[in-house]
Amino acid sequence: MNITIQPQGEDKQAEGAQGPRQEADTLGLVVSMLEEDIVLGRLHPRERLVEDDLMRRFSVKRHVIRQALSDLEQMAVVERVPNRGAMVRAYAAEDIQQLYVVRELVETQAARLVPMPMAKGDVDDLKRVQTVHDAAVANGDLGLVFRSNVEFHNLLFSKTGNRYLIDAIKQFGMMTHGIRFYCLTYPGYLEQARREHWLMIEAIESCDRPSLVRLCSQHLLASRLCYEKAAGIRTGAGTPAEASPAATT
Repeated sequence: MNITIQPQGEDKQAEGAQGPRQEADTLGLVVSMLEEDIVLGRLHPRERLVEDDLMRRFSVKRHVIRQALSDLEQMAVVERVPNRGAMVRAYAAEDIQQLYVVRELVETQAARLVPMPMAKGDVDDLKRVQTVHDAAVANGDLGLVFRSNVEFHNLLFSKTGNRYLIDAIKQFGMMTHGIRFYCLTYPGYLEQARREHWLMIEAIESCDRPSLVRLCSQHLLASRLCYEKAAGIRTGAGTPAEASPAATT
């Protein structure tokens, strides 16, 4: 995909005024596309991100690519290795286990802070987003599956009203982007995750906080186990299906 930074207009004054904003939009698009490439497995762990290749792909200047890689590094999606440059971040077994300990801590705490009863409009918003996720799963649209899944969880945890907790959840979620591809391609995982989202909504509507906390915890465990199975990491924690609350309800 080619991206053009400079606007094509005759009004040079307007062009100059729009340039920085348009470049910022382009930078955001490059970051978003590379982030999705990592999640969907188009870019693999430890794969090098060569500036010249990315400049040609996106038709942008080097400083845009360098800033995009810097932003992705801040998100902990990309790492810089001495004498090798930028590459997609990879995780050792210990890293994965520690990351998911933190994710479970912050996300289950958020589940304990979600207001119950939740305003009907807020529940309707969750259902609206989940309907998009349902359609993406049915159509096998992995890009939309990823985006709508992130939107669902961000929307759910935003109801806590604690911006620091929300930011922590987003940050640690991004750090596991490279793990998510294995989940998206694991047989039955997408349907399992889709059902679990509806069970979360059901728990909220019935003001069943213990079920919501349990669902959020086991939802994370299933995704971790997908990666560990694909990577041949043995933890003795079971299989993704065994970790699913949907499989036992």
